[in-house]
Formats: sequence, C-alpha cells, structure tokens
Amino acid sequence: MVQQVPENINFPAEEEKILQFWSEFNCFQECLKQSKHRPRFTFYDGPPFATGLPHYGHILAGTIKDIVTRYAHQSGFHVDRRFGWDCHGLPVEYEIDKTLGIRGPEDVAKMGIAEYNSQCRAIVMRYSAEWKSTVTRLGRWIDFDNDYKTLYPQFMESVWWVFKQLYDKGLVYRGVKVMPYSTACNTPLSNFESHQNYKDVQDPSVFVTFPLEEDENVSLVAWTTTPWTLPSNLALCVNPDLQYVKIKDVVRGRLLILMEARLSALYKLESDYEILERFPGVQLKGKKYKPLFDYFVKYKENGAFTVLVDHYVKEEEGTGVVHQAPYFGADDFRVCMDFNIIQKDSAPICPVDASGCFTAEVTHFTGQHVKDADKNIIKTLKEQGRILVASTFTHSYPFCWRSDTPLIYKAVPSWFVRVEHMVDKLLRNNDLCYWVPEFVREKRFGNWLKDAHDWAISRNRYWGTPIPLWVSEDFEEVVCIGSVSELEELSGAKVSDLHRESIDHLTIPSRCGKGTLRRIPEVFDCWFESGSMPYAQVHYPFENKREFEDAFPADFIAEGIDQTRGWFYTLLVLATALFGQPPFKNVIVNGLVLASDGQKMSKRKKNYPDPVSVIQKYGADALRLYLINSPVVRAENLRFKEEGVRDVLKDVLLPWYNAYRFFVQNVLRLHKEEEMEFLCNVNTVKESPNITDRWILSFMQSLVGFFETEMAAYRLYTVVPRLVKFVDVLTNWYVRMNRRRLKGESGVEDCVMALETLFSVLLSLCRLMDKDTLSIHYLMLPHVREELIDKKTENAVCRMQSVIELGRVIRDRKTIPIKYPLKEIVVIHQDPEALNDIRSLEKYILEELNVRKVTLSTDKNKYGVRLRAEPDHMVLGKRLKGAFKTVMTSIKQLSSEELEQFQRSGSIVVEGHELHDEDIRLMYTFDQTTGGTAQFEAHSDAQALVLLDVTPDQSMVDEGMAREVINRIQKLRKKCNLVPTDEITVYYNAKSEDRYLNNVIESHTEFIFATIKAPLKPYPVSTSEKVLIQEKTQLKGSELEITLTRGLSPPLSLSGPACAYVNLNICANGYEQGGVLLLENPKGDNKLDLLKLKSVVTSIFGVKNTKLTVFHGETEIQNQTDLLSLSGKTLSVTAGSAPSPVSSPGALLCQYINLQLLNAEPQECLMGTVGTLLLENPLGQNGLTHRGLLYEAAKVFGLRSRKLKLFLNETQTHEITEDIPMKTLNMKTVYVSVLPTTAEF
Repeated sequence: MVQQVPENINFPAEEEKILQFWSEFNCFQECLKQSKHRPRFTFYDGPPFATGLPHYGHILAGTIKDIVTRYAHQSGFHVDRRFGWDCHGLPVEYEIDKTLGIRGPEDVAKMGIAEYNSQCRAIVMRYSAEWKSTVTRLGRWIDFDNDYKTLYPQFMESVWWVFKQLYDKGLVYRGVKVMPYSTACNTPLSNFESHQNYKDVQDPSVFVTFPLEEDENVSLVAWTTTPWTLPSNLALCVNPDLQYVKIKDVVRGRLLILMEARLSALYKLESDYEILERFPGVQLKGKKYKPLFDYFVKYKENGAFTVLVDHYVKEEEGTGVVHQAPYFGADDFRVCMDFNIIQKDSAPICPVDASGCFTAEVTHFTGQHVKDADKNIIKTLKEQGRILVASTFTHSYPFCWRSDTPLIYKAVPSWFVRVEHMVDKLLRNNDLCYWVPEFVREKRFGNWLKDAHDWAISRNRYWGTPIPLWVSEDFEEVVCIGSVSELEELSGAKVSDLHRESIDHLTIPSRCGKGTLRRIPEVFDCWFESGSMPYAQVHYPFENKREFEDAFPADFIAEGIDQTRGWFYTLLVLATALFGQPPFKNVIVNGLVLASDGQKMSKRKKNYPDPVSVIQKYGADALRLYLINSPVVRAENLRFKEEGVRDVLKDVLLPWYNAYRFFVQNVLRLHKEEEMEFLCNVNTVKESPNITDRWILSFMQSLVGFFETEMAAYRLYTVVPRLVKFVDVLTNWYVRMNRRRLKGESGVEDCVMALETLFSVLLSLCRLMDKDTLSIHYLMLPHVREELIDKKTENAVCRMQSVIELGRVIRDRKTIPIKYPLKEIVVIHQDPEALNDIRSLEKYILEELNVRKVTLSTDKNKYGVRLRAEPDHMVLGKRLKGAFKTVMTSIKQLSSEELEQFQRSGSIVVEGHELHDEDIRLMYTFDQTTGGTAQFEAHSDAQALVLLDVTPDQSMVDEGMAREVINRIQKLRKKCNLVPTDEITVYYNAKSEDRYLNNVIESHTEFIFATIKAPLKPYPVSTSEKVLIQEKTQLKGSELEITLTRGLSPPLSLSGPACAYVNLNICANGYEQGGVLLLENPKGDNKLDLLKLKSVVTSIFGVKNTKLTVFHGETEIQNQTDLLSLSGKTLSVTAGSAPSPVSSPGALLCQYINLQLLNAEPQECLMGTVGTLLLENPLGQNGLTHRGLLYEAAKVFGLRSRKLKLFLNETQTHEITEDIPMKTLNMKTVYVSVLPTTAEF
C-alpha cells in the first residue's frame, strides 16, 4: 500500500536517504553486474588534480558525464565508469615549493629528489576524501575503488610505451625552443598551457634609440614592453616592403628613423617633426648600429648588431623597428637563425636562470629577477641617453595557470613531439569526431589544430613520469626504454617504481663504446600523461590488450571548453600519432561557470557560494538541473547565481513533488472511501475516453520520442528544457484541469482512469529525468509507444491552452481574479477546424477561466472588433527624430485591415519607414453601433482573438466571495499540514455590513462544501472540540474568523446514526424478535467483537443458556471478522443451523438519537465526543424516559458522576425537559452540556 507523503519535503534530506539506500544495497555495482554481458559503451573520465577542492566546473562536467553514462546504461549498454586522478606535475610541486620555501633547483638538490618526491607523494591525494564525498553527494555513479592514478607504476609504464612508439616512428627530437616559461615553477609550459590564464596588466613602454655606426647622429627607434630583454639584444628587424622615414625631432633636435605609418606612436602633432627622407625598409638591411650593452659584443663578428628584414614586422604597433633578443622571442629566434646571427649548435645567449634571475654575464643586474630589473635597466639606459620616451602600457599578458605569476618567453633545451607534419591528419580525425556543440570542432578546436606547433613534452622538474631516454654524454647514442622489463634487462637491476628517485641512478652500458648511458633529467609534461590515459588506465599493451582494442576509440568524453587546448588536444595528438585514428567518437563541451559578476570564480575574492553549502541548502538535484538547464551546456559561459538553484527547487522540483503528493493523497482517499486498492500496469491500461488523459499520454510519448532522438545526438541543451517544460505542463495544466476527477468527484471509474494516467506519466518522467528515486536505475528507459501519440489531440489542447492564456491576460489586465466568474468568453478564429477543437474542450475553458458560457465564431465584425495602433514614442522618437510626428499621425490612421496584415507579417511601411513589432502597440476597440450591453475586453495571438465579457454581475461577485472563503479555508488546511482524508469541521464567524458575508456563505453552503468536503458551521465552537487552528482575516472589507477542529461534527440533522450498528433478527428459545446492536459507542470507542456481541444479545434480548451462532446471509461470522465492516447490515442470530435469508430493512430498526458532547472531555479512557442512543430495543420495547436519557448519555461519555443538561440546538437555547415526548426526538441530535462542579467555579 502506498504511504502518505508529507506536504513539506526537505529535498537534501531525502537525497541523503537515497544515497544511504544506494550504499546499503551497493546499487551501482549491482547495475554493473546486471549489464555485464551487454554491448560496451566506453567512457573516458578526464583526471582532475586532488590538490584542490571540486568547484562548479567539475560539478557541471561531472553531471554531464553522469547523465550520458546513465542514459547509455539504461539504453541497454554496459558502461564502466572509472574515476581518474592527475597526480604529477606543477600543481603538486608548486604546493610543496610554497610550503617548504623552495626557490629553485639548488634547493631541491640540497634536499634530495627522493625526499622532495616523498613530500609530493604525501599531498597528492590531500583532498581525495572531499572529492569522493562531493561527487557521491551529487548522486554521480562512478567507481572510486577501481580508479586510475597517474602515479601508479602500471600507468607510468604505459606512458613509456606510448613515448617509445613515438620515438620509434621518428616523432621525438631534442631542440632549443623559445617557450612560455614559469619562473615561479622553474619550468617551460606548452603553448596550450600558456593560453589558459591571460590578464590585463600594466607594463613598461619604452622607445629606445640605436645610433647607426655610419652616422651616430642618426638613430633607429625601437619600442618594447619587456626592457629586461634589452641586455640580450643582438639585432633589429624592419619590414622590407613598408615605408620608413628619416625625420628631425623638432623638440629634441635628434635625427631618427622609424616606419612612417607609426609616427603617431611618438608624436601627437605633425609639427613636432620634419620628414627628411622616405625609403622602403629594405634599404636599412645590413646597417650596423651601436649595442646598448657590451655583455655580448663578441658576437659582432657573427653578424650581430645589424638591421635584419622580415615580414612579421607590422604597421599596427610600435615603431616598425623591432629589437631582437633571439633567445627570448620565437620570431626573434627564427629571424636571427635565418640571418645566421645564431646557429642551432651555438651556445644559447640566455643570461636568465631557471628562477628568472639574471646570471653573472649581465654584470649590472646579476641576481635580479627580470621583471624587477625592468626599472633599473630603464634607469641605466636613461643615464646613457638611449631612452627617448618611457611610460606604461596596458595589454593582455599570459600568466602561469598554476602560480598565477607572469610568464616570460625563454629559450629552453627541450624534447619535442613532432606535430606540425601531421596537422592534416589531426584535422581529418577531428572531422570524424562528433562535437556538441558543433561550432567548437570547426572554430575553436579546428583553428587551434591548424596552427599546431611541435609539442614540448619535457619538464625540468622532479615529480612526474621520467622520460625514458638513456643517453651518452654527447647525446649521440640514445636508448629509448618502453617497459619495465626492458629497463631491468638493460640495466641489470630490479625495478618496482618508475619515479626519478628509483631509476635516475640506473645506467645502461653503451653499445657504441661510449661508456655508460645515463637517463636524461627531464620528466614528462603531465598533459602527456593525461593524453595517454586511454591506454595507461588499463595498462595497455601489457594487459587488457584485446579489451582495449575492442573498445577504442571511446564512445564518449566531456570536459570544459578550456580543454580544447588541453586534454582534447593531447588525446587527439597521441591517438593520431599511435593509431592514425581519433581517440573518441562523441564529445560534449561545456562553457565556463563564472561568478555572478561575470568574473572568474576566485577563492581569494570569495565571489561565489561554497558548492557544499549550496548542496546542503537546496540539494544536488536542484544544483544539477540548474547547471544543465543553462547556456553553459552549449559551451557558453554561465554567471552562477544561487537564486537560480533556489528557483529550480521552487519552479520545477517542488511542483513535480506536489503532483506526486496529490496522486498519493487520492490513492489513499480511494482506498479509504471506496475500499479500493490502486494497482496499475502502464502497459495494460485501457484507452481513456477523457481527452486530457489522451493528450497528456500523447504529449509524454512525443517527449519520449524527442528525448530518444536528442539524447542519441548528445544534445542535452535541447532535452533538458523540454523535460522542465513538461513538468510545468503536467502540474499547471493536466493536474490542475483534472483535480476534481482525481478527487473522485466524477465517479470511481473516471477517478481510477485519471489516477492511472497520472501514475503512468509520473513514472515515465522519473525514468526520463533519471530522478534519484530508490530503484529507478534498474529500469531501462521507456521506448516510444507510437499507438499513444495523437497529434490531433495535442494540437487541440494547444489551441485550448492559447485561449485560456489569452483569457488570463485579459483578467490580469482588468485585475479580475479567477475566483470571480464572468458571463461569457467569445473565441474568434478563421479556421472552423480550430473552433471544433476548442469546442471539444469547452468544459475546461469554462472551468479554467471561470466563465458561464463559451461562444465560438469566425466573424469578428459581428462583435464590432477593430484594431487600432499607437506608436511607441520612446523607440520611434529616438530613431525617426524630425519625421516622428508625421509617422505618428499616419500610424494612428492605419485601418484595421492594414493592422491585421501587420499582425501576420510583423512589419509595415509607414511614410517610407519600415516598422516592426517593437515600434507599434496594437489595441482592440469595439464599435458602439453594434449595440448590446456587454462590456467586452479583447486580446489575441497570431491565430485566435478572444473577447471576455467583463460586465459586473452581483450573483457572480457573490460566487467570487464564496470562492474567497474556500481559499481561506484551504490555506488554513495547508497551514496545519492536513491532507484531504483528515476529517475536520469548519466553523466561521463573519462580520460585514448588512450581514453581506453571512448571506453569501449561507446561500453558498453547498457550493463551499463541494470543495472543502467538511461540515461548515457558524460559531460558537464547542469547548469539547479539539481546535487545530483559528485565524482572522480581512475579506473585501468584511472580517472573517475561521476555526478548524479535529473530526467531523455531526450536522444538525443526520440521516443516520453517528455510530456503527447492525440490525438483528434473533431466532432462539422458540420465538423470533428484531432489534439493534451498536458496534461502538461513543464513536471510535467500546468496539464489539463476536464474543461481546453474543454476550450483549443474551443480556438485552433475554436469550438464556444457548450456544448462539451469528450469520450474515448464509455466511457464519467468525471470531476474526471485523464487525465494523458490516455496519448497516442485518445479522441473524440462531441457536441452531443457518436461518432462511431475511430481507434487510436498509435503515436502523429502532428509534434512536445522536449525542454531541459540547463542553467537556469524555472520561473513563474514552475519546469520542459523538455517540448514539437507542430510544427502544428490542423493537417496540424498553422505551427510554427523560431520566433514562440523562443516565444513558452520561454513561456513553464516561460522565456518570456529572450532572448534564440536554439541548436540541448547539447554542443551548432549546433544552430538553421531561415535558418533551421521547418519540419526538427520533433521529435528532441531542447536545450534551456538562454542568460545572463547585471545584470548577
């Protein structure tokens, strides 16, 4: 039997119960067991670092992954879901460097790599418990026990295998490359890492002079925002084709050379300079100039301090003369290589150490960090007269994504994977992947691939997978190791761990007579490891070879849009290089979750709410639904707002829950009132004759079809809004329109049909939403039942909804609440078929709009309806300026026919100006010539025109007041957390002018009772009543006090006894007699069983020394029979065999009265305040006297020692005295008043 559900639900607490259930019964693993032999659906989980706590970006991506993998499981696939951890690299090392105060390689050398890595290992999983707790709390099903970690030796060995494949294919080389470099982390970054954290910063902006050797009075002028690179200057570069000028600086009196197009960078006025010569940049090629510093003057013999030419110099910034520091800029490096200023095998001119400080070569600034040295370099050059202008410049500059410090560009000896040669293959494989949204593949990711550079995979660090290259001192002999067994064989040592401290000391004998080969010191970039995870997580190819190859590429992955230059990229590069195919088939890319102000979420700024507190406050479902029902699923950014999560709870989850609660209430009501247990099989439910049942079932099946199509295409951004919309349709349309049916007001059969429909829809919705109910995940997803889809009915209901919504707009506009009935609604539509659809649903329009009559028509002229237009003064006035007045006049003169055409097309030309919806407001008017007294208000959409008769009518106003009374009563019921099956009595006291409110209530008592299903009585409230709530309220100028009491107070005139009873036909001791037995008295107390029944029969009816048998019809009553279930029936009592059948009189045989206790509580452990007394028993015998009545009444309520007074009315104005004949009281209610004792005065 279904259990009652509370009115108020604590969603987070309910989720905790579900999580407990899942944990107790190991539901996730159970699902995996059940699906073991199904086809595989492969999913890769991108590994996060556990050195930080999960944030909304992780929660979003995790939710998307959970939705898709659950969908795959419930669509008939087996889906392994393993959690992964990124354990190596900068995030870990940076934390240790901060904690231990490590500033560079020297500090690590002093400490020892073994100890350093031991410290790193200790914090790798610092927040793993919090991760597991949060991910589990979010309801995500993923395997933490069978996880993968990049520090596992098996994982690292597979990474070695990947690298060896690349090495054997000739894709690995060693070179010097200018790379983004983090001085805080002492390591280069890959290009995609350097693009992850740009900030607007203010840097120095200096214009520096370079006097020509041929004439030191003439200087080239270069511009830079990195003065720290000037000590390493080896050349200048100009564009060979663009125009340059020699000028005389009027103010400074100096002769300068720069690009003509860039004169504005130095001079505001043309009068500040005089152009002496014009010439193309190529004329400057080869000219020598005076160096800024003499640190590297020896390189002059190699061609340094010369003007070079290249087309990378542009006319958009600077002076058109670019200073070249080849080991601190990629273009500088390329150009100087092209002109042999530097060579591949020459020692790098890079006087900056791993920590970003100048080395001893730069004598003036030794030991200074390059960024700190800027101001000292500028000062020195000013003193030398080489600074023309020094100021500041704001621009976007890359910062280290981990340490949040400015990057520099620096030449670093690195190991590279060749990527540039396979750009076409990467693009082809990318085209084989299905991206959601698609523009990411073409634009963001595709454009990145087109410009892909060789990938620097080495890092001069410690905590990572060591690059498995053993080399001779001259690097001419290189051995690449691809497995642990290979290393053991070549080194002769046993290997159990692959971190640096375990293998750096191992050597390999040279095969070329070069002595001993030692491992290079670098480790892999951690992105190389995460890009290798498809293979390394299963220890491929050393284990699971067949399983991996059968399941590769992955069916699905998902991460944020920032991974287009991270994980998505490294996965594709390695899969293309290894296997020539993409690593995944389908990918969902989400946008970034920002703070509410549009800024990046920052712990320091505290500009976002803690995710754990949001989950505790609103629940995981609300947070998940908020995130996935937002633009962020379309790879756009989301400004996170806590109130958005709250609104999901209020607008989606709560109405959905209330629909379920309403369903449960009415299942319980059906059981209580009709003794019918609700059982439903959604596959065998017969077709309902009710159109709204057919509509909601069809609408649901259309949704299932849409769900299947869109989920197969991974378009969560279309699916989720439709699911959310369906909740609104279900709760605000279907349930609302069918409340009376669901409550049983249209008969039991129709009620059951409505309940079956609602149950079917709620179950399907839970399965589609993958709602966190206890066992829903064991079920497969529903498939479309085409036979239930009825598009004609869906269209008809859609038209009806439009009419209702138009009517609601009119009511709102005229501030006429829906409680107040109106006479008529006229629906005008040009399509007769549409009018037939609306006619078929007329009763719902009557109910939803609370109107008396629906009139349908195709002729709006009959009602004198015309359109008129008003211009939007603000919009048009601003746009048309002087022409506005003429256009405004013409707009007001537009005919109704012209405006109807404008309604259809959305545009109209007035006085040569094209106007649109936002420019003109349309209003309806009515020709007064059509006559009639009706006062219509009109509103329309693109299809229908609705007229609502808003003429005032007193009877309708009165009914509206009665509805207001109902509203106040139901609100009090809700306040007390009462459910429909709770029995109450409603008392009221109204105070209003001329007793208006009293008259309304009295004349609408039956109308009110039909809704509240409880007795409605005027004050006073009996002191014996248990008051639940009492409240005063103002109602349209009247005062209304309402009291709700527990239990049903019997009405003033009852049609039957208050207590359960049976009529008796007794055949014993040779004679037959009729009588009555009360099965309880007072109501709910002193209940009879079979033994007591027989005892009472022998006492009252004088049956002696006989073994009695009791029958209902021909069925003998047994000890276990619930006698209350036989109330109102006739039982036969015999001393022998079954009697011949007797006819049931259909009413109580004897005369009786009902008792109502007024001002006291029952005594002697009794609870009931309502009872019944028989005025005779057996039939025609033992008549009750007034004195007997007083005695028996006191006995019923356990008040034998108290004095009573009896009354015919509750207000105690008509006392029952000895003069009143007892027979006149038959079938009446007697009110029992208990007189106070002296102790109570």
